[in-house]
Amino acid sequence: MGWTEEGEKMAESETTVSSPETRVIHHPVLGDLPDAPVVHLTVDGREIAARAGEMIAAALLANDIHVFRTSPHSGEPRGPFCAVGRCPDCMMSVDGVLNVQTCQTPVRDGMSVETQHGLGTWKGGEA
Repeated sequence: MGWTEEGEKMAESETTVSSPETRVIHHPVLGDLPDAPVVHLTVDGREIAARAGEMIAAALLANDIHVFRTSPHSGEPRGPFCAVGRCPDCMMSVDGVLNVQTCQTPVRDGMSVETQHGLGTWKGGEA
């Protein structure tokens, strides 16, 4: 469900990308969030909408998805930490490729993203 500028609920069909509560729409320094085409990707079997050109991690966070992988030893959930490509915490399986840094990879219409468990699993065996 989205919200209008006046704080009223919008119908599901009116919500194009995500509800404004999860995105910075009006920034005091950067200004207003510019319009962008909507693309769709599948995350763990669930279709979500994203803004064309944004990083996968930003799209997931805007859609209230915070667990991107689990750590190999403890199995603890992990999500974005540095968001600049210097740590492994945002790595996920993207279109079947393991260890993709989602904070550095832009969304593409139709892409498939999966939570990476531990070191991930290649087709036919453990990575």
